[in-house]
Amino acid sequence: MDVQQLKQRFGIIGNAPLLNRALEVAMQVAPTDISVLVTGESGTGKEILPKVIHQLSARKHNNFIAVNCGAIPEGTIDSELFGHEKGAFTGASGARKGYFEEADGGTIFLDEVAELPMQTQVRLLRVLETGEFIRVGSSKVIKTNVRVVAATNENMQSAVHKGKFREDLLYRLSTVPIQLPPLRERKEDIHLLFRKFSADFSEKYRMPPIKLNDDAVKVLQQYPWPGNIRQLKNIVEQLSVIEKERLLNAQQLLAYLPKIEVFKGQIIPSNNQENSSSFSDRELMYKFLFDMKKDLNELKKLVLEILDNNGEIDLTGKQRAILKDAFTDFPSEESRRLLVAPSYSANDAQELEEELPNIIESDFQDHEEVEESLSLEEREKELIQKALEKHHGKRKYAANELGISERTLYRKIKEYHLK
Repeated sequence: MDVQQLKQRFGIIGNAPLLNRALEVAMQVAPTDISVLVTGESGTGKEILPKVIHQLSARKHNNFIAVNCGAIPEGTIDSELFGHEKGAFTGASGARKGYFEEADGGTIFLDEVAELPMQTQVRLLRVLETGEFIRVGSSKVIKTNVRVVAATNENMQSAVHKGKFREDLLYRLSTVPIQLPPLRERKEDIHLLFRKFSADFSEKYRMPPIKLNDDAVKVLQQYPWPGNIRQLKNIVEQLSVIEKERLLNAQQLLAYLPKIEVFKGQIIPSNNQENSSSFSDRELMYKFLFDMKKDLNELKKLVLEILDNNGEIDLTGKQRAILKDAFTDFPSEESRRLLVAPSYSANDAQELEEELPNIIESDFQDHEEVEESLSLEEREKELIQKALEKHHGKRKYAANELGISERTLYRKIKEYHLK
């Protein structure tokens, strides 16, 4: 079987070299029992490669079990994967087989593997190394013969560096790494996928398929598609249902494409919603620090302007607000009295000229020491606390606000000892 036959069998669309290379590696590794780690951005179709590997292996007649590690609560994931004995925990009314026991002789696909808690990572490492595991609440060792294929959209080396993922487990999982390219690196495939989705929705909704003129095709191929294939399919479905015309131009297409920005090398939506759920943890941190730096620069400019004018300056409402916010947490009462005063007399100006340099130096020095002592973890803790307070402790809504999974939020709450 060659790559083209493989695409026809599994319904894979595209001819991009990076996609073909990923499929070639999957075909080569399938007959072995080597562990495979599939990486790529969210929405790139990582779930298809484990199926390809299983169907082309000698295990194809046995079970294939897909597990979304990010969707299972931390307290029950060990039971789900490895099973439990009767009475092992509250509610365990009987013994239960786990996925590794059910998939014996077959393949288990661990999606979002980076979300596994550390204690589960230890158990998984033992299974990969020895083929043995123990049910929750048992002391009996059980043998299993399972092929593990994992997938993640995270930077695993970064996760290892942050202490979120075991380095030894990463090397065991990624004996053969396969990376799927994002859609923006498959420009020649974008229009092919558009036409495929258009035909599918035409059949589903019983209406003529959506088509694009030349200008619209150019827009389609130039757009970076941060949501990748999943986002493209969603846009095509919207167009198929909403648009009355079946031949669309560039302007009509652009109306359905969210504006995007490139921020710190990351492509993120720019939909004027500060609390967009599409932000990742890292992007939220970057945004918070970027806004803080911008506010500090505005404050410095304002202080320099006051110094240049010997204190004789009428403050606008916005400038008063900046100074009020900036000095709320500063220790110096003189700062508030001199800088947030409604106006300045000649005596005030002279006093300002004499005292302000020392005040500014002292206040900014204190401010900078505070800034240097704050880590990203502390900022993350502060954001999580504010989100929980805003939603009255409801983790589901707080997680949506922060753009992270509810399970990740639960882990962070435990990690930071938040109430």
